Amino acid sequence: MIEVPEERIRLLDLDCILFQTPRNYTHDQYKILTDEQRRTTPAVYLEHDPPQEVPTDTRHTVDNKAVTVVHVTHFNRLMWDCGQSPTHVIEHGVIAPRARYTGKHNKGIVIINNLDTRGRRLGLDIFEYVRRHIPLDLVGMGNESLGGLGEVLHPNIPDFIKDYRFAFNPIRYTSLGLAVIEAMMTGLPVVGLATTEMVTTIRHGETGILHTDPDVLIAGMKELLTHPDRAAQLGDAGRRYALDRFNIDRFTADWYDLFETAIRKQRKIALV
Repeated sequence: MIEVPEERIRLLDLDCILFQTPRNYTHDQYKILTDEQRRTTPAVYLEHDPPQEVPTDTRHTVDNKAVTVVHVTHFNRLMWDCGQSPTHVIEHGVIAPRARYTGKHNKGIVIINNLDTRGRRLGLDIFEYVRRHIPLDLVGMGNESLGGLGEVLHPNIPDFIKDYRFAFNPIRYTSLGLAVIEAMMTGLPVVGLATTEMVTTIRHGETGILHTDPDVLIAGMKELLTHPDRAAQLGDAGRRYALDRFNIDRFTADWYDLFETAIRKQRKIALV
């Protein structure tokens, strides 16, 4: 990455433009880029999340056949209405952590920032229900009111969570969190709701525990607490799956391919 002062961007010969927020697309490009840059440079919009307002009928900020909208999960692409924009999926890539699972703490870990203020969408009520039956620790920014342990810096998370018996993801509706993938790559078995992209990431009873009924999840957690060997087995299977699907080399290659395709397409248009 090379940082460039905003006032110098107009002087650059750009190969491709990457947008990542609605403001980037609706405001920043008109302030920062020249008319020539916007007209002739291929553009890609990276969408990190599923639609918030209405899950099935929200029109995306970008509705432009010249701009490819890239989603980080197939679920996100399924839910957004991107109009005439071409769409593409590039799944997450994660550098495999060195930390490895021990499971020596006979309790679970939940990794969510500001759960107290993000409410039902992030599963606050489910977390509170489950922890009445299962010992759970909560880490993340802004969780002190819930008895959380506070923030753990991102580089330290794998080493911090590796000693828990399992990771619990109570989130109802969001994109696939990196915390889930990082936990899997550590060898930590993941327990979560069978919603969003989670249903393609965890195979119930094989690489983790997944269901829409919290009571089924509680029963599964109790089994992991009682049978550490079973927890290690699930975690190891989940680790192998995550390393194959979400490895950083695949991620990097996918992005290079997308940029090269967008640039070649734009050059063909320019020659016409």
